Amino acid sequence: MIERDERDGIVTLRLAHGKASALDVELCDALRGALDDAAGTARAVVLTGTGSIFSAGVDLFRVLDGGVVYVERFLPALRELLHTIFTLPTPVVVAANGHAIAGGGILVAAGDVRLMARGSGRIGVPELVVGVPFPALALEIVRFAVAPHRLPEIVYLGRTYHADDALACGFVDEVVDADALGARARDVAESLAALPPAAFRLAKRQLRAPALVRAETLAKIADAEAAAAWADPATHAHIRGYLDRTLGKK
Repeated sequence: MIERDERDGIVTLRLAHGKASALDVELCDALRGALDDAAGTARAVVLTGTGSIFSAGVDLFRVLDGGVVYVERFLPALRELLHTIFTLPTPVVVAANGHAIAGGGILVAAGDVRLMARGSGRIGVPELVVGVPFPALALEIVRFAVAPHRLPEIVYLGRTYHADDALACGFVDEVVDADALGARARDVAESLAALPPAAFRLAKRQLRAPALVRAETLAKIADAEAAAAWADPATHAHIRGYLDRTLGKK
Protein backbone atom coordinates (compact mmCIF):
# COMPACT_ATOMS: atom_id res chain seq x y z
CA MET A 1 0.00 0.00 0.00
CA ILE A 2 2.84 2.39 0.94
CA GLU A 3 6.39 1.58 -0.09
CA ARG A 4 8.95 3.25 2.16
CA ASP A 5 12.61 3.90 1.48
CA GLU A 6 15.02 5.94 3.59
CA ARG A 7 18.45 7.15 2.54
CA ASP A 8 20.55 9.81 4.28
CA GLY A 9 17.55 11.01 6.23
CA ILE A 10 15.33 11.48 3.16
CA VAL A 11 12.25 9.26 3.36
CA THR A 12 10.54 8.35 0.09
CA LEU A 13 6.92 7.23 0.39
CA ARG A 14 5.54 5.60 -2.74
CA LEU A 15 1.80 5.05 -3.23
CA ALA A 16 1.26 1.44 -4.36
CA HIS A 17 -2.39 0.66 -3.69
CA GLY A 18 -4.08 -1.32 -6.43
CA LYS A 19 -3.90 -0.21 -10.06
CA ALA A 20 -4.47 3.50 -9.44
CA SER A 21 -3.69 4.20 -5.76
CA ALA A 22 -7.29 5.33 -5.37
CA LEU A 23 -7.96 6.97 -2.03
CA ASP A 24 -9.98 4.89 0.39
CA VAL A 25 -10.12 4.75 4.18
CA GLU A 26 -7.25 2.27 4.34
CA LEU A 27 -4.89 4.25 2.09
CA CYS A 28 -5.70 7.54 3.85
CA ASP A 29 -4.94 6.01 7.24
CA ALA A 30 -1.79 4.26 6.04
CA LEU A 31 -0.36 7.35 4.36
CA ARG A 32 -1.18 9.58 7.32
CA GLY A 33 0.58 7.12 9.61
CA ALA A 34 3.62 6.94 7.33
CA LEU A 35 3.85 10.73 7.19
CA ASP A 36 3.56 11.02 10.96
CA ASP A 37 6.29 8.42 11.40
CA ALA A 38 8.56 10.17 8.91
CA ALA A 39 8.05 13.52 10.63
CA GLY A 40 9.63 12.11 13.75
CA THR A 41 12.94 11.14 12.16
CA ALA A 42 13.26 12.28 8.54
CA ARG A 43 15.05 15.39 7.33
CA ALA A 44 12.58 15.60 4.41
CA VAL A 45 9.92 13.47 2.73
CA VAL A 46 9.39 12.67 -0.95
CA LEU A 47 5.88 11.49 -1.85
CA THR A 48 5.45 9.84 -5.23
CA GLY A 49 3.56 7.03 -6.95
CA THR A 50 4.15 3.94 -9.03
CA GLY A 51 3.83 3.24 -12.74
CA SER A 52 2.00 5.89 -14.76
CA ILE A 53 -0.35 7.00 -11.97
CA PHE A 54 0.26 9.05 -8.85
CA SER A 55 -3.32 8.72 -7.60
CA ALA A 56 -6.60 8.55 -9.48
CA GLY A 57 -8.40 10.20 -6.58
CA VAL A 58 -11.18 8.91 -4.36
CA ASP A 59 -12.24 5.30 -4.84
CA LEU A 60 -15.73 6.11 -6.09
CA PHE A 61 -16.77 2.47 -6.22
CA ARG A 62 -16.20 2.22 -2.46
CA VAL A 63 -18.35 5.32 -1.97
CA LEU A 64 -21.16 3.80 -4.03
CA ASP A 65 -20.91 0.39 -2.43
CA GLY A 66 -20.51 1.63 1.15
CA GLY A 67 -23.11 4.40 1.16
CA VAL A 68 -23.65 6.53 4.25
CA VAL A 69 -21.73 4.26 6.60
CA TYR A 70 -18.61 4.34 4.45
CA VAL A 71 -18.83 8.09 3.74
CA GLU A 72 -19.00 8.76 7.48
CA ARG A 73 -15.67 6.96 7.87
CA PHE A 74 -14.02 8.14 4.68
CA LEU A 75 -14.44 11.92 4.78
CA PRO A 76 -12.83 12.31 8.24
CA ALA A 77 -9.98 10.01 7.16
CA LEU A 78 -9.43 12.12 4.04
CA ARG A 79 -9.51 15.34 6.04
CA GLU A 80 -6.97 14.02 8.54
CA LEU A 81 -4.65 12.95 5.73
CA LEU A 82 -4.87 16.32 3.97
CA HIS A 83 -4.31 18.19 7.22
CA THR A 84 -1.28 16.02 8.00
CA ILE A 85 0.47 16.54 4.69
CA PHE A 86 -0.41 20.25 4.54
CA THR A 87 0.92 20.94 8.04
CA LEU A 88 3.72 18.37 8.37
CA PRO A 89 6.66 20.14 10.07
CA THR A 90 9.09 18.16 7.91
CA PRO A 91 9.53 19.38 4.30
CA VAL A 92 7.41 17.45 1.80
CA VAL A 93 8.32 17.21 -1.89
CA VAL A 94 5.56 15.70 -4.00
CA ALA A 95 6.71 14.11 -7.26
CA ALA A 96 3.70 13.34 -9.44
CA ASN A 97 4.87 10.53 -11.69
CA GLY A 98 1.63 10.45 -13.68
CA HIS A 99 -2.10 11.04 -13.38
CA ALA A 100 -3.08 12.97 -10.23
CA ILE A 101 -6.83 13.41 -10.40
CA ALA A 102 -9.32 14.83 -7.90
CA GLY A 103 -8.09 13.74 -4.46
CA GLY A 104 -4.77 12.85 -6.07
CA GLY A 105 -4.45 16.40 -7.38
CA ILE A 106 -5.20 17.77 -3.92
CA LEU A 107 -2.46 15.61 -2.43
CA VAL A 108 -0.03 17.15 -4.91
CA ALA A 109 -1.25 20.66 -4.13
CA ALA A 110 -0.61 20.08 -0.41
CA GLY A 111 3.14 19.58 -0.86
CA ASP A 112 5.79 22.18 -0.08
CA VAL A 113 7.41 21.76 -3.49
CA ARG A 114 5.50 20.04 -6.28
CA LEU A 115 7.13 18.32 -9.25
CA MET A 116 5.43 16.59 -12.18
CA ALA A 117 6.81 14.24 -14.79
CA ARG A 118 6.57 15.37 -18.39
CA GLY A 119 4.42 12.93 -20.36
CA SER A 120 0.82 11.78 -20.73
CA GLY A 121 -0.16 12.24 -17.08
CA ARG A 122 -2.78 14.83 -16.19
CA ILE A 123 -3.63 16.68 -12.99
CA GLY A 124 -6.83 18.38 -11.92
CA VAL A 125 -9.71 18.43 -9.47
CA PRO A 126 -12.90 17.49 -11.37
CA GLU A 127 -14.94 16.96 -8.19
CA LEU A 128 -17.88 19.02 -9.45
CA VAL A 129 -17.86 17.15 -12.77
CA VAL A 130 -17.92 13.88 -10.80
CA GLY A 131 -20.81 15.30 -8.81
CA VAL A 132 -19.35 15.73 -5.31
CA PRO A 133 -18.62 18.92 -3.34
CA PHE A 134 -15.22 19.83 -1.94
CA PRO A 135 -14.71 19.50 1.81
CA ALA A 136 -13.52 22.87 3.11
CA LEU A 137 -9.88 21.92 3.68
CA ALA A 138 -9.56 20.28 0.26
CA LEU A 139 -10.79 23.42 -1.49
CA GLU A 140 -8.52 25.69 0.56
CA ILE A 141 -5.48 23.56 -0.32
CA VAL A 142 -6.31 23.99 -4.01
CA ARG A 143 -6.81 27.73 -3.50
CA PHE A 144 -3.45 27.92 -1.73
CA ALA A 145 -1.60 26.24 -4.60
CA VAL A 146 -2.99 27.50 -7.89
CA ALA A 147 -2.94 30.88 -9.59
CA PRO A 148 -5.97 32.84 -8.31
CA HIS A 149 -7.21 33.82 -11.76
CA ARG A 150 -7.25 30.14 -12.82
CA LEU A 151 -9.25 28.95 -9.80
CA PRO A 152 -12.72 29.25 -11.39
CA GLU A 153 -11.85 27.09 -14.39
CA ILE A 154 -10.01 24.59 -12.20
CA VAL A 155 -12.91 24.23 -9.75
CA TYR A 156 -16.07 24.96 -11.74
CA LEU A 157 -15.04 23.34 -15.03
CA GLY A 158 -12.93 20.58 -13.50
CA ARG A 159 -10.29 20.79 -16.19
CA THR A 160 -7.29 18.49 -16.07
CA TYR A 161 -3.87 19.54 -17.33
CA HIS A 162 -0.75 18.02 -18.79
CA ALA A 163 2.46 18.93 -16.98
CA ASP A 164 3.38 22.15 -18.80
CA ASP A 165 -0.15 23.54 -18.45
CA ALA A 166 -0.18 22.45 -14.80
CA LEU A 167 2.97 24.51 -14.30
CA ALA A 168 1.35 27.53 -15.93
CA CYS A 169 -1.69 27.43 -13.65
CA GLY A 170 0.27 26.72 -10.47
CA PHE A 171 -0.62 23.12 -9.73
CA VAL A 172 3.08 22.25 -9.86
CA ASP A 173 6.31 24.18 -9.38
CA GLU A 174 8.52 22.32 -11.83
CA VAL A 175 8.21 19.90 -14.75
CA VAL A 176 10.84 17.16 -15.00
CA ASP A 177 11.58 14.44 -17.54
CA ALA A 178 10.05 11.21 -16.26
CA ASP A 179 13.37 9.38 -16.00
CA ALA A 180 14.85 12.21 -13.91
CA LEU A 181 11.88 12.73 -11.57
CA GLY A 182 13.15 10.66 -8.66
CA ALA A 183 16.63 12.16 -8.68
CA ARG A 184 15.29 15.69 -8.98
CA ALA A 185 12.84 15.13 -6.12
CA ARG A 186 15.70 13.97 -3.90
CA ASP A 187 17.78 17.03 -4.86
CA VAL A 188 14.93 19.35 -3.92
CA ALA A 189 14.35 17.42 -0.69
CA GLU A 190 18.03 17.77 0.18
CA SER A 191 17.83 21.53 -0.40
CA LEU A 192 14.85 21.86 1.92
CA ALA A 193 16.44 19.57 4.50
CA ALA A 194 19.50 21.81 4.57
CA LEU A 195 17.42 24.73 5.87
CA PRO A 196 17.37 25.33 9.64
CA PRO A 197 14.50 23.06 10.75
CA ALA A 198 12.99 25.46 13.28
CA ALA A 199 13.00 28.33 10.79
CA PHE A 200 11.42 26.12 8.11
CA ARG A 201 8.67 24.96 10.46
CA LEU A 202 7.80 28.51 11.44
CA ALA A 203 7.80 29.76 7.85
CA LYS A 204 5.55 26.89 6.79
CA ARG A 205 3.09 27.64 9.59
CA GLN A 206 3.08 31.32 8.67
CA LEU A 207 2.53 30.65 4.96
CA ARG A 208 -0.27 28.15 5.49
CA ALA A 209 -2.07 29.64 8.49
CA PRO A 210 -4.51 31.77 6.43
CA ALA A 211 -5.64 28.72 4.43
CA LEU A 212 -6.11 26.71 7.61
CA VAL A 213 -8.09 29.51 9.29
CA ARG A 214 -10.35 29.80 6.23
CA ALA A 215 -10.79 26.03 6.12
CA GLU A 216 -11.73 25.88 9.81
CA THR A 217 -14.26 28.69 9.38
CA LEU A 218 -15.77 27.24 6.21
CA ALA A 219 -15.90 23.74 7.67
CA LYS A 220 -18.36 25.00 10.30
CA ILE A 221 -20.54 26.38 7.52
CA ALA A 222 -20.21 23.81 4.76
CA ASP A 223 -18.72 20.46 5.80
CA ALA A 224 -21.94 18.98 7.20
CA GLU A 225 -23.72 19.92 3.98
CA ALA A 226 -20.85 18.46 1.94
CA ALA A 227 -20.96 15.19 3.88
CA ALA A 228 -24.72 14.94 3.36
CA ALA A 229 -24.23 15.47 -0.35
CA TRP A 230 -21.56 12.76 -0.55
CA ALA A 231 -24.04 10.29 0.96
CA ASP A 232 -27.07 11.45 -1.06
CA PRO A 233 -28.55 8.93 -3.57
CA ALA A 234 -28.82 11.74 -6.12
CA THR A 235 -25.07 12.32 -5.82
CA HIS A 236 -24.46 8.60 -6.25
CA ALA A 237 -26.53 8.64 -9.42
CA HIS A 238 -24.34 11.45 -10.75
CA ILE A 239 -21.20 9.51 -9.79
CA ARG A 240 -22.50 6.45 -11.65
CA GLY A 241 -23.11 8.57 -14.73
CA TYR A 242 -19.57 9.95 -14.51
CA LEU A 243 -18.10 6.46 -14.21
CA ASP A 244 -20.18 5.25 -17.14
CA ARG A 245 -18.94 8.12 -19.29
CA THR A 246 -15.28 7.80 -18.33
CA LEU A 247 -14.87 4.04 -17.94
CA GLY A 248 -17.57 2.77 -20.24
CA LYS A 249 -20.89 1.37 -19.12
CA LYS A 250 -20.69 -2.27 -18.09
